[in-house]
Amino acid sequence: MLASALILGFLGSLHCLGMCGPIAFLLPLDHENKGKKLAQVFIYHFGRLLAYGVIGILFGLLGKGLSLFGIQQKLSIAVGVIMILLVLLPSKYFMASNFSKPIYTILGKVKSRLGTELKKKTPDALLTIGFLNGFLPCGLVYMAVLGAIAYGSALEGGLYMVLFGAGTIPLMTAVVFSKAFFNTPAKTRLRKLIPAFVVLVGVLFIIRGLGLGIPYVSPKEISTNSASANIECHQP
Repeated sequence: MLASALILGFLGSLHCLGMCGPIAFLLPLDHENKGKKLAQVFIYHFGRLLAYGVIGILFGLLGKGLSLFGIQQKLSIAVGVIMILLVLLPSKYFMASNFSKPIYTILGKVKSRLGTELKKKTPDALLTIGFLNGFLPCGLVYMAVLGAIAYGSALEGGLYMVLFGAGTIPLMTAVVFSKAFFNTPAKTRLRKLIPAFVVLVGVLFIIRGLGLGIPYVSPKEISTNSASANIECHQP
């Protein structure tokens, strides 16, 4: 399941190039020294991974809170269903709601701070730019957040989001070093795989929640009642 985060990140980076690509082009990099430029790019990526990790931990804690009510597997099924619906339902249904208004308010504040940091040329500025970049609204990030919630653990939720971010690094780095890549036909073809893969991940989360007894994919739910009964039987 964690491997799905890497693949989702890789395919998602094709989608994210539309928003993050222009930011990558504007990074205050040393274009004369390729070694230094590469180091600067990875400082930027580290900032993004840090942001994704924080997001994953927070939503992993949310999932853990829900799992305390004994609904972790039901939560996994719900997350899988939501992922599939977000792909299959037309976006106009989402845009018709007021859910997106707070997102655009946050987006305006993040963009304002990004504009300030892009004028600087220090390593800490690159780290800050990457960190802020990680909080920009993105449909694929939302999908990864759903995965972090489904894990019901701060550690696994953070790891899931970090792996998602790591999956975006190859193409986001390629864009910085080769602007020609931004217009390659391969990008268009690979982008078509995103909805299909999101549906596949959704199906995997549903299977995981069904508790079919498949190791690492769909483990059986542990019955707390039987566990307590066993403890009582061994009492003197």
